[in-house]
Amino acid sequence: MSYVPPEPVEPAAPVPGDADRVTGFEKLRETGIYGFDSRDVRSRPFTLLRAQLLRIARARGWRIIGITSPTPKVGKSFVASNLAAALARTPDLHTYLFDFDLRRSTIAGNFGLKGEVGVSHYLDGTINDLRQVARTIPGEQLTIFPSYRNAAASDELMASTRMDSLIAAMRQLPENSLCLCDLPPVFANDDAVIVSQKIDAYLMVVEDGVTTRKQVRDSFRLLTPAPCIGTVLNRYSAGFAADDYGYGYGQAKRYGGYYND
Repeated sequence: MSYVPPEPVEPAAPVPGDADRVTGFEKLRETGIYGFDSRDVRSRPFTLLRAQLLRIARARGWRIIGITSPTPKVGKSFVASNLAAALARTPDLHTYLFDFDLRRSTIAGNFGLKGEVGVSHYLDGTINDLRQVARTIPGEQLTIFPSYRNAAASDELMASTRMDSLIAAMRQLPENSLCLCDLPPVFANDDAVIVSQKIDAYLMVVEDGVTTRKQVRDSFRLLTPAPCIGTVLNRYSAGFAADDYGYGYGQAKRYGGYYND
């Protein structure tokens, strides 16, 4: 079945409180979400990243930030999920997390969400109200817009007028809002390149000892002129031997299996 682009629709801006609710963050540690609890040492990399991102974004007036990587399986969505959780604990800030990695969506699984319609179904015209997609964490300033399996061509959805309307709605959110967009890897398809031209900036996630200099350089080139807000070196294996977070730092490497799933 061929894809038929939807008629332009002005989506209602996502509104906290109108969304369905999911389980509390106490249960989310099982899926590797630690960013809600600053007392958990495993959240520290994400609280540090939160501080740096907010400092730069606020100074430059950026409110829509993409998160991507040169290649798959470097922990991009893991970083996006935990950064969103950490941002949700920021006073007077509401964070929105959008899953735009339509071909390999993992945000729903990270937060233990189940459903049949998501962001991609809004973009292809199956639904017209984003509030059917929205989910919130009880007591947290975080609204999640997950995506689920869809046969539509993701590149056409990313370039559609409905996507432009969604970005416009994100820009109309209150000043105390920040949107994180989990994008596909740069070399997986051209989706990240398309979306990067619509948002304010992007965060690049690379894997220590795996991502090459050429991959990073070529990713920056493909995403130009979109500005890069910074780079995250994930699964760093050198140093921190006396301060083992459990993300492959030091000797324990207790969460190596998570990254391979």
